[in-house]
Amino acid sequence: MAQGIDLRSYVFLDSLQPQLTSYIGKTSRGFLPVPEMASLWVEISPGIAINRITDTALKATTVVPAVQVVERAFGLLEVHDTDQGEVLSAGAAILNFLELEESQRLKPKLMTNQIIRSIEPYQAQLINRNSAGMMILPGQSLFILETQPAGYVTFAANEAEKAANISL
Repeated sequence: MAQGIDLRSYVFLDSLQPQLTSYIGKTSRGFLPVPEMASLWVEISPGIAINRITDTALKATTVVPAVQVVERAFGLLEVHDTDQGEVLSAGAAILNFLELEESQRLKPKLMTNQIIRSIEPYQAQLINRNSAGMMILPGQSLFILETQPAGYVTFAANEAEKAANISL
């Protein structure tokens, strides 16, 4: 039914971690998640099609959206629920609408992987001024990760928070 739509990223998060959840809440205009909810991130091209994808997910399940970004080239949707099954069902409904399989999503590519050790005070101020995440303090180290498509960085952040004592 949805010919001409490319599935750029499809990311299921089984349990949103506290810092990532707080980041979503700080930057989103939708229904805000709380930690431990399941979440699905879908990025597509062209962007305008994200409206139909959101409609499909919301009509098929009890999920609610925190993020819907509509741009000309790309669209991004995040939906979440306390029930992982509802989130997975929303994903299945989206894939069915797109007539695609999850395996047809673009594979993630690592674009940037940098560490800056012992951030200088002025750089910390610049970063904090434009950051939606945690503040970085002078002397701390900064890890920068960029993925292509961008939707996959959410998975990396959630898994990093599960595995290590980090600040997002």
